Amino acid sequence: MVAALLAAIAMIVAIAPARAAAQKPATEGALFLLLPIGARAVGEGQSVVADEPGSEAVWWNPAAIARGQRREIAIHHSQTIIATGDAVTLVVPSALLGVLAIGANIVYYGREDITDTVGTVGVLIPQNLVYAATYATPIAKRFAAGLTYKIVQLRLDCSGGCAGVPTVSASSSALDAGVQARLAGLLPATVGVAIRNVGPRLQVNDKDQSDPLPTRVQAGVSVNVPNVGGVPPEVKLRVSGDVLSDMRFNSPSPRFGASIGYRDQAFFRTGYLFDRGDGEGDGPSLGFGISTGSLVLDIGRIVRGLSADAGKPPTYVSLRYLF
Repeated sequence: MVAALLAAIAMIVAIAPARAAAQKPATEGALFLLLPIGARAVGEGQSVVADEPGSEAVWWNPAAIARGQRREIAIHHSQTIIATGDAVTLVVPSALLGVLAIGANIVYYGREDITDTVGTVGVLIPQNLVYAATYATPIAKRFAAGLTYKIVQLRLDCSGGCAGVPTVSASSSALDAGVQARLAGLLPATVGVAIRNVGPRLQVNDKDQSDPLPTRVQAGVSVNVPNVGGVPPEVKLRVSGDVLSDMRFNSPSPRFGASIGYRDQAFFRTGYLFDRGDGEGDGPSLGFGISTGSLVLDIGRIVRGLSADAGKPPTYVSLRYLF
């Protein structure tokens, strides 16, 4: 019973994130690092590398927090058929030091009971954790750069009667780096490039059981569209387009997004992500946002994919407090 249970949990930890993430060569590990974080990013089809989405940027392009002027604490929650995710992030701007941020992301796959002849004696808890520290700063008027250091952990813990039940604890470290450039004077646009998950292999037991991290490059542009005709000035439209790829540019994943804002208080977002695999992100997405100045609530939903096909469309909720 225990052996079969461990095999099932290993399948959940190793394979499920792979099915839920784009760009997934079989030789890579820690594919949960490719799962999207943040309702705003999801609503815009994950086309955000040139955007400034607040604390969500820590997980996409660290350069995007460089011009932040208010402190922010946020929680980004996700719920899919595979797992529950919660990313907590704190952003602290400094007039002298640039912008600093710290965050933690937990991907939880549920609990599995360990039973014997008398009933349940213990619980197996598979989960993935990422701890992040970010520094970003503007460079002159048009440019910004950022760097994030991450500690990545894959864990299979046991609670209760766990005698003879093996557990797993694998860890690695990774770097994310990004830049943004505003094209002010030329176009009302921003371009961005980020490289994520650069680091040593994730080793479970020994060198023969290690896999490279899923290193990705994402590049894109975000354009503020001028109002035309009878469109009131309170309405703002922004469109974006990104491409995500591995380092060899195998099967690049285009993604597009749009955001319509009214008085910077209410937002409607939509996007489309092209992925040749069977990931959660393939297809259209929708999002809504409400801002009261200090409190920002965003909701995003992926319309098609593994969870949606099973009758449980992935839902993402972000709650941000600015102070």
